[in-house]
Amino acid sequence: MLCTMAKQIILGFTIFLIGVLFFQTVAQTDDLEVQALRDLYRALNSPAKLRNWKLEGGDPCEESWTGVSCHQSSVIEIKLEGLSLTGNLGHQLVNLKHLKHLDLSSNHFYGEIPNSLPQNLTDLNLACNNFTQSIPDSVSSMKHLRHLNLSQNLLSGPLADVFGSLENLIMMDLSHNNFSGDLPASFRALKNLTRLYLHSNEFTGSVIFLADLHLHDLNIEDNHFSGVIPESFQNINSLWIGGNRFHVGESYPPWKFPTDVMPNEQNMSSPPTTESSAIEKYPSHESGNNRKKRPGSGGIVIMVIGVVLTVIFAAVFIAIRTHRSRKQTLDSLEGCISSLQSLPISAPQASLAAQYDSPDSSSSDSPHLISSWQLPPAPTMTLKMSKRRSFSRKCKIPICAKLYTVAELQLATSNFSSVNLLGEGTLGSVYRAYFPDGQILAVKNIKTVRLSITEEEQFMEVIRTASRLRHPNIVALIGYSVGHGNHLLVYEYVRNVTLDDALHNVLCMPLIWSLRLRIAIGIARALNYLHTCCVPPITHSNLKAANILLDEDLNPRICDCGLAILRPLASNSVKIKASEMAIADSGYVAPEHVKRGSGNPKADIYSFGVLLLELLTGRRPFDSSKPKGEQSLVEWASLKLHDSESLLEMVDPTINRTIFTRALSSYADIISQCIQPQKEFRPQIAEVAQSLVSLLQKSGQEKAKSGKDKTTAEGAEVDPCERSFRSTNSRFFASPAASYYSI
Repeated sequence: MLCTMAKQIILGFTIFLIGVLFFQTVAQTDDLEVQALRDLYRALNSPAKLRNWKLEGGDPCEESWTGVSCHQSSVIEIKLEGLSLTGNLGHQLVNLKHLKHLDLSSNHFYGEIPNSLPQNLTDLNLACNNFTQSIPDSVSSMKHLRHLNLSQNLLSGPLADVFGSLENLIMMDLSHNNFSGDLPASFRALKNLTRLYLHSNEFTGSVIFLADLHLHDLNIEDNHFSGVIPESFQNINSLWIGGNRFHVGESYPPWKFPTDVMPNEQNMSSPPTTESSAIEKYPSHESGNNRKKRPGSGGIVIMVIGVVLTVIFAAVFIAIRTHRSRKQTLDSLEGCISSLQSLPISAPQASLAAQYDSPDSSSSDSPHLISSWQLPPAPTMTLKMSKRRSFSRKCKIPICAKLYTVAELQLATSNFSSVNLLGEGTLGSVYRAYFPDGQILAVKNIKTVRLSITEEEQFMEVIRTASRLRHPNIVALIGYSVGHGNHLLVYEYVRNVTLDDALHNVLCMPLIWSLRLRIAIGIARALNYLHTCCVPPITHSNLKAANILLDEDLNPRICDCGLAILRPLASNSVKIKASEMAIADSGYVAPEHVKRGSGNPKADIYSFGVLLLELLTGRRPFDSSKPKGEQSLVEWASLKLHDSESLLEMVDPTINRTIFTRALSSYADIISQCIQPQKEFRPQIAEVAQSLVSLLQKSGQEKAKSGKDKTTAEGAEVDPCERSFRSTNSRFFASPAASYYSI
């Protein structure tokens, strides 16, 4: 009898243990947390790129919602950086009681930062958005917060005194906003703060509240701070204090540095490697290990009991297998860096976010590629001690490109030999460059007139801006060389096939319709990046098919972003060449006759509309060989865009059987909006990009419903130039201007 009762007790305990293990394995996400995520999804306008997210039903942890990481039944991390999301953050984030890491950086969120932020956050990153107003009061109750990044927003006004309880804060970045007024006294409480970035704001008053902090990095450049410099600042490893109104030579107590070794570019340590993400990965592996140990402990109990060993081992096996599956999912979420081309219609792209190394231009290694929204908060300007004219001391942002010597580039291009000539443009010639380490790059030799000091400063500012541009649809500037009358730019090498070649060269196979749409979407995303993600916004001002390269995967890569402003500095011989090209390019110019390089985003929209027409019709924007009424593509096509029969007639004959009528009408509507004569009526590029994405998705759905492609050619994306130069020629001889960078 006793033995029977013991067996029953052991069996009951075993069943209970299995139930606990099973519950841990399949536990559903807390209802309040699910509601909070649904509210966020609704506030973000339900974007399709957030896969598995739902407005009703669903379970974030079990269904692996994009960017959401869990531990057991609790949401512990949300990472949605760089997805071009719009909207606001809703009002229920405070219900995410277990959330530790929130990274929504590099999107297009607007409005105020909600006061209902999760209270147990350790890492908060809202950098590179469009948030307004100031820091919410709820930050004061985030006692576990370790990293806070609100840089590159539109925040303004004085800082509220909300920092008194943030004793665990290690890093804070409030740079590139419009904060004003004095620093709050609660800064004194930030005893564990080691990195503080307040540069490029409108702060005033004293910095005495920072005197007792144990800082390793401090950047307070380009504000209106005044008064004395605290003596303790001389113990800071990396210090940037230029562009303020400090009383040089005075400190409290007196500054002990000799005048000749005041902090400057030479004796400071290298800039911090902290990127704007500033998020330390949550130790989800550690959490996973804890989950694995519980079945292990259960195994010990089972061995002691000895009766139901097989059953317990089976439970452990199920728990471990499920855990490993979830762990792999979380690891993939953590390891993936979402790009602006994250939709499934996009071709694979290289990672946008590599680690920033150092702006030391003398380094022998090429700089890593980085996103402009992930640049470290390290400028090069410090306390201004010299009145000597030097544009390098006025730099607010580092040049994220390698400085080459002229000799290096001469050697790499065989002294700029015609054998390595890739093309002629309106700023100079471009050459293929072979470097000793096997790297192939493209060197643009910009021919300028003799530049004044001010013009040299302008040129360096262009390099500084262009070096920060990192987007999968933009050719990256990775190096430069100046001095002794030379002005050379070094770009990544992309094969010498332009969109102009692919559309108009007789040696190329016709581009299929779906591929043309994908190319248009890539160009639109690049323009959206320039117009909305860069601070300040950048306009291309010379968008045309000859300035768009197609890489090996047929992804569009826009050339010469940010260089149009240099046109007035070009030499006379180059200007003559530019005037010859201007006639062919006139079809891209907006009717307001915007001056190239003047920075009009709506002119870029017009040029993009012309490109859309060019993709649809296969015609050049201006063709003097056509009858007079058909020479201007926009004038010829404008009246046909809203007439069904005329619209069908104007489609490129090589693709007219592959376009569904409804898709053609929608595409024509997009073009019509972009080429509006009045710039005020042209849409924002973000709207255009979204419309094109929707059009491509609907076209795919219609094709699926029809059960077959409208043409067999539409089913495969082959290289349109496969049967041309790859096997025979080194470049297109039929092209009137076989240019690599045609600006």
